[in-house]
This record gives sequence, C-alpha cells and structure tokens, in this order.
Amino acid sequence: MAAKTAAVGGKRKATMGVKGKPKAMAKKARLEDNKKAAPAAEDSDDSDDASDSDDGGVQLSDKIKESKPAAKGYQKTFEPGLTSRESHAKQKQLAAERKAAKPLADEVQRTKKIWERLRRKSHVPKEERQQLVAELFTIITGRMKDFVLKHDAVRAVQTAIKYATSEQRKQIARELEGSYAQLAESRYAKFFIGKLLVQNDDEIRDLIIPDFYGRVRKLINHAEASWILDDIYRTVATKQQKAFLLREWYGPEFTLKELTKDKAVTADLKEILADTPSKRGPIMKSLLEMINTLVQKRMGGFTMLHDAMLQYYLATEPGSEEFKEFMELIKGDETGDLLKNLAFTRSGSRLVCLLLAYGSAKDRKQLLKSYKDTFMAMAGDQYAHLVILTAYDVIDDTKLTAKSIFPELVGEKTEEVVDNIVGAVNNPHARLAFMYLFEGMSKSLFPPGSTFAQDILTEVHEIRKTTSKKDTDARRQELASTLTPHLLEAIATAPADLMSTAFGCQFIADILLCNTGDKAAALEAVAQAAKGNPNEEVPEDEVQPRTHISKTPFGGRMLKSLIQGGRFDKAAGKIIPLEPALGFSNILYPVISDYIVDWATGPSSFVVVALLEAGDFSDAAAVRKTLKKNKKLLEKAAKEQTPEQKAAQEAKEQAAEADKSAGKKKAASKKKTEPAVGNSGSKLLLEKL
Repeated sequence: MAAKTAAVGGKRKATMGVKGKPKAMAKKARLEDNKKAAPAAEDSDDSDDASDSDDGGVQLSDKIKESKPAAKGYQKTFEPGLTSRESHAKQKQLAAERKAAKPLADEVQRTKKIWERLRRKSHVPKEERQQLVAELFTIITGRMKDFVLKHDAVRAVQTAIKYATSEQRKQIARELEGSYAQLAESRYAKFFIGKLLVQNDDEIRDLIIPDFYGRVRKLINHAEASWILDDIYRTVATKQQKAFLLREWYGPEFTLKELTKDKAVTADLKEILADTPSKRGPIMKSLLEMINTLVQKRMGGFTMLHDAMLQYYLATEPGSEEFKEFMELIKGDETGDLLKNLAFTRSGSRLVCLLLAYGSAKDRKQLLKSYKDTFMAMAGDQYAHLVILTAYDVIDDTKLTAKSIFPELVGEKTEEVVDNIVGAVNNPHARLAFMYLFEGMSKSLFPPGSTFAQDILTEVHEIRKTTSKKDTDARRQELASTLTPHLLEAIATAPADLMSTAFGCQFIADILLCNTGDKAAALEAVAQAAKGNPNEEVPEDEVQPRTHISKTPFGGRMLKSLIQGGRFDKAAGKIIPLEPALGFSNILYPVISDYIVDWATGPSSFVVVALLEAGDFSDAAAVRKTLKKNKKLLEKAAKEQTPEQKAAQEAKEQAAEADKSAGKKKAASKKKTEPAVGNSGSKLLLEKL
C-alpha cells in the first residue's frame, strides 16, 4: 500500500479551477489496490513503529477488507470456507429459526395460510369458508391484541371481521376494549379499527370512541393515529361524542370526564366562555396553539381542525387582536392548501365565507388568489360552491371577481365552454355558480331538504352591510353582464343537450328572461330544437334516444315561459314582460305550425294556449282557424284520460293492492275527490274557440 507523503496534521489545499472549484488533477488520491495477495510474513514491531513515526500514517487493521469486487476467476466468500450460495442459505435458515422462536409463531403462520385461502372469495365454497372462519376465531380468541399488532397477522383478523357474524364482531370489539388508542398509533392496526366501525354497529362504536377520550391532543398530532381519529370524528361519531373529542382542544382540563359527569356536554366555545369568562385567556391560547401546530405540520385536511378553527373564529370579536392574529395565521399558509381544504367541509366553508365577509379588500383579494385552479372543483361541491357565491356577494371589485373565477368555470375554446356549462347546469351545486347572479336567493335554485346554504348566505348578506361599499344590485348586474355572453353562446350551440333535462330547461328560461345580452341566436336555436313530429316513434336501436321536447313537462313549462316573455311578480299578481319584448311566439310558431294540433292535444298543450294569449303573437287567427277545423280532436283529448293520468291511476291501484295484501288498513279520507280526466290545455283551447 502506498505510503502517505504528508504529516497527519498537515493539509494541502487543492489547486482551484474556474469559479473556485478544484481542478480534476487535484482530486484526493485513492489508495491503490494490490492485485497480488498480501505477504504472509508479518513485520517486526520495530519496523512498524519506525514506519508509523516516519510517514505519519496509522497502521490499518488486518480486518479491513477492500470493497472492490473480486476479480474474474476468483470465488467471493462471506465466511471462511463458504460460498455465496451456502452463506445465503445459512442466513435464511437463521432467519427462519429466529422467526420460529417468536411467541405465537405457529399460530401466526396458520392464520396467514387461512387468510391466503379466504381472500380469494370466488374460489372458496361457502361451507369451506365457514369452517376456515371458525378455525380462525378459535386461534385468535383470547389473544386478539397480540395478533392485531403484528403487521402480517392483522390482515387475517380483518378477514375474520369481514365474514364474522354480528355477535362475533362484538366479541372482538369487547376483547380489545381499552386498547384502541394504542391500536390507532399502529401503522397497520389502525385499519383494523376502520374495519370494525364500517359495519355501522352502535355498540361497537360506543366501545371504541370513548377509548380516545383524554388522549385527543396526543393522537391528533400522531403521524398514524391522527388520520383514523379524524375519520371516526367525521363519519361515525355521534353529536355528543364529537363534542367530547373537540372539547379536548380547549385545554388539558377538558380531558377530565368528572367535570362533565352531571351535565350536557357542548363543544360550543362561545357558550363555554360565557359560563367561565375567567378562563378565556388559557382556553383561547391552548386552542390557537393546537391549530397552529397542525397548520405548521401541513395537516390542514382534518375536519376536526376545521371545526376547531370555526369555534375559535366565532369566539373572537371582529377587529380585535385575536381576530387579526387568526386571519394572519390563515393567510400565512403560502401554499394555500389550508384554505383549499377548508372550502370542502361544512365548518370550513362557513369559516371561509365569514373571512371573505369580514375581510378587507386586500384580504379578500389574497383569499381569492389562494383558490386559483380550484374553482371548477369548488363549484360542484356541496360546501365549496358557497365560497364562490360569497365572493360574488361581498367583493366590490367585480373585475377582479370575474377575472379570477369565470375563466376557470367557463373555459376558453367554444367546445370547452359548451361542455363546461352543460355539465355544470345539470349539477345541483355547480349550476348555482351561473344562475345565482340571475335568480338570487330563489328557493328553486337550492337543493330541497337543507337550509345550510341559505343560512350562510343570509348571514353574509347581513355582514356585508357594514363591510362592502358597492350597491348589491349594481355588483350583481356587473358580474351577470360579463358572464351572460358565454351562457348565451352555450344555449345557441347546444340547445338540445340543455333541453333534455329539467335543470337545463330552467337554466335556459332564467338566462333568456334576463335583461342582458343579445338573445336572437339563442332564441332561434331553442325554437329549432322543438321542430319535428311530437308523435314520431323513437328508434329502438338509437344509442341515446331523445324524447321530443313537447312530451316532457319541463320542456313545455320552459316554452310557455318564453312565450309569455317575463317573470311572474307575486306582489303585482301578474307577469311583468321584458323590455324590449322577447317575441319568442313569432319565432317558435313557424317551426311547429305543421304539428300545431298535435301540440294542442298533447302534454304541452299549454304552449298553444300561451300562443293565443300572447299580445305580440301575429298568427293567432291562423292558429284558431286550424284548431276549429280539428275541433273533434280537441274534444276527444279534453274527455279521454291522458297517458300520464292513466299511469298515475295504475300506480295508485297497485299501491292500494299492495297495502291490502300487507294487511294495512285504509286511512279514512274526509272527502272523496275524483281524479281529473282529460287534457286541461285542450279544454282551455275549446273555450277560446
């Protein structure tokens, strides 16, 4: 081996190349390998000492081996006298012996064999599966905790839960009672908890969740346990259990069950602070620290975090130091992930709406910027779309709002615009992003059964009275005028797609009955979509058969509204026509004139009634003349059951028969009413003739 040429303490500087980098020639010297075998004879002690002192080197141990691969033709060895194959075989044998020496080694091995068989459900007959499950329960009963904490055995226990009876699942849950917090921290056992809870058994739920009480502050910060804890909180916990879990964010004292033993538990922070105002400082500090810890860890997707943030925000006074500090905490997330996650939960969306409502113009701009490239997904979400509607309502800079939101919702190319709008219009939430500017808080826009959206928007409208300067109607009109050309383009390009659904027909009527934009092309396209024979049979081999617009109740209502040319005013008790008038009656009649009798005797007969009642319709005389010639058909339609009436009667009779066979008693009705028979529109037309 080459001797060192420098003393131990001496260092040489490498010659510097371009930009301060050492030259290639100045690289550190490598120890050269000797291709020949080292001599067997050892040097004397004297020579070793002399060499050490002269050269300044340190003697290398004989045990240090070269890392360079053996040259071709030489056999690499791992132990004296063993080849690579023999050494690996020995290592494998030792590993198997160590594994066999572990507790429950044989049982774990058998459970794995059973699992391998059970997981192939389609290949295992029912009787054999029952036998395997019974054997599996025999092995794991009484030693459940030992199995679920082993990464390879926990899968077998999960399979046992899958095929177990309700009583067997409860048996597993009872055996593990008191261990669920520990299992939640396990990388693999946390999924076992999810398997138990997914069965929707109240007894199992009430065994598992109380085990987390007093440990929430620790578990929510744990890398593994935090996810299963939040899933439990979000999906299966009752209102009371959620309150117990969320209260622990307010401070260590809230982990003591004795404090809430004799009273109803609430997680409403405002209420808690009202009862104990002296503890406001410690509680708010503890909660903010918990929130900040998770935000800094980039764990902003937890529903429990969003609930805690909303509680903190509602407990602050607008304009206070706590209020400003919290706003800065949220704005300080440079990635914007926190705000994006907040928008998609119930509490989070309300929080963002309140932030927009109370924020300054600068705050609103920054909050809106955080949602870049997310507005399309937000529009279709049941909670996130409220953030878009709030932005419409509170941001005074309408150019900023339109520039930030509309390009993402609508798109740029014509095909993209049409696809996006048609898709959004048929989504119960996304359609509000377009129609809210025209309909406002109309009940027909919001999904039935929930007032959550209306409650938030009403709250925002109350706040904006003191935080926004622009007139409400002016703000909405400016936004609508920017959006309308895109919507009219979609109606003109794809009227048939829109008219095939109830939401699409409502959208067309709302946009065409507004006072903005050039509607000529859209009105003509809607009229052309109504052409053709209403009674023509739809080919059976057609991939996507479409019913004629006159056969759909929503299509008839839309055409009638457009012919009337205005919206119904409840206060005035009449329809207020647009100025200038739409004139749709004169656009539609030439398209449907050949089949006017079919329209008059069909499901959309009120379209013909609206034509005769329209003040600007120029062909009323021709329509009356045609109908008089076919008066017998009108009389027949007015007397006979319509297909819809016949179907309704048959359904009623079937329901009565089903109740009778089930032994249900018929409820006594106060007054027997005869079902209506005949086409109501045809009856009105006969009166007008």
